Amino acid sequence: MDQKTVYVIAGPTASGKSARALDLARKIDGVIINADSLQLYNGLPLLTAQPSKEDKADIPHLLYGITPPDITLTAMDWRKMALAALEKATADSKIPIIVGGTGFYIKTLIEGLSPIPEIPEEIRILSQDLMDHLGIDSFFEHLRTLDPVLCEKIDRQNPRRLVRAYEVMIHTGKPMSYWQSLPPLGPPDQYDFQLEVILPDRDVLYEKCNTRFDVMIANGVVDEVRSFDDLILGGKIPFDCPLTHALGFRPLQSYVRGEIDLETAIILSKNETRHYAKRQTTWVKNQVSSQPDGNIAEFK
Repeated sequence: MDQKTVYVIAGPTASGKSARALDLARKIDGVIINADSLQLYNGLPLLTAQPSKEDKADIPHLLYGITPPDITLTAMDWRKMALAALEKATADSKIPIIVGGTGFYIKTLIEGLSPIPEIPEEIRILSQDLMDHLGIDSFFEHLRTLDPVLCEKIDRQNPRRLVRAYEVMIHTGKPMSYWQSLPPLGPPDQYDFQLEVILPDRDVLYEKCNTRFDVMIANGVVDEVRSFDDLILGGKIPFDCPLTHALGFRPLQSYVRGEIDLETAIILSKNETRHYAKRQTTWVKNQVSSQPDGNIAEFK
């Protein structure tokens, strides 16, 4: 089978992935496909660093701002959308370029994903309600009684992953660790994934994080957060929807509610962004270094 080349650009936030993807797309007549979990949602395009209108007019972009903020997507959801986007790109005789900082999404596409059944929306709601009622620590201890194997390795401070593990257990009757032990849904064999990882030096990356947030402030991100928070206060968007986990949202939300001053909100947002970039860098290094030779190819 003749495989179709798919370029993949990964790395931490603010590392320069989008600029690299745009440059490559202009050279090879490419289409850019989003692999950032929060850039899938509409509502906070500035804060989530989505492509500008000018960039979208210059190069085709897929899977940006396509989902309402009151819906929670999984890695499996993204994988299905990404495969459809790849088919569209190749059908249009374009070369796909997948770009994003959600490394787990990229990993599910390149390597495959555990075949976990779809979870009904009512189960998701009940699971989240239980988390809200118990609090994250008590919820984790409850989950430990159901899936002790998973709880040995899961991030106990990640509410979305804890709720996901619980809802899978409740719906299927089998723990998440069971589903993860099964052979994964394999990668699509019609594509040849060529992965480039952008990892700037730490000082350079942190400065990029700070500069990008300053640009967001100058471009009106405070007003964007204020409008989004008005929807939350009006009951039109859940207070804990995925976009509320966007870097800088909580500090800026506190500012627009009059709880802290803008300078403090900016400092907290920049700190949050740098810490996240550090965690992403560590994750990418560990994942890439653990891949068998031949599965990862950098651009030449």
